[in-house]
Amino acid sequence: MPAPIRYQLEPQLICGEFVDVLQRSTLAERRPLDEPGAIAGMVANADVLLVARTASGLAVGLSRGITDYSYCTYLSDLAVDVAYQRQGIGRELIRRTHEAAGLHTMLILLAAPKAQSYYPHVGMRQHPSCWIADRTPHPSGA
Repeated sequence: MPAPIRYQLEPQLICGEFVDVLQRSTLAERRPLDEPGAIAGMVANADVLLVARTASGLAVGLSRGITDYSYCTYLSDLAVDVAYQRQGIGRELIRRTHEAAGLHTMLILLAAPKAQSYYPHVGMRQHPSCWIADRTPHPSGA
């Protein structure tokens, strides 16, 4: 039986720990890890930053949400260390993020290509319309 995982809101999460979890998940390849200013802003400006930790304190999963606490919540990052996947950590991070933002909000996310089959498994439904304007590098540089 896997060791218990504890979940907590961590609005002051250290950027290095955030990056470390991204690197141990499949999400790092889709995030601007070479732009420290962007990473710092992603952490500092999150409305809901939830971390899953082992008993020893190792961060093995995280979710980062942007919300108005009234109508919608954008789950912008869901990352679980590949060594800890398939233990329900992602599902619990989603549930707790939605709960922290308010279950009366609509939870929205863009699935990473490698994770598209995961979200129906945890009870989310696919929306047929999403539009993206690509980003340019963060103004603070690398």
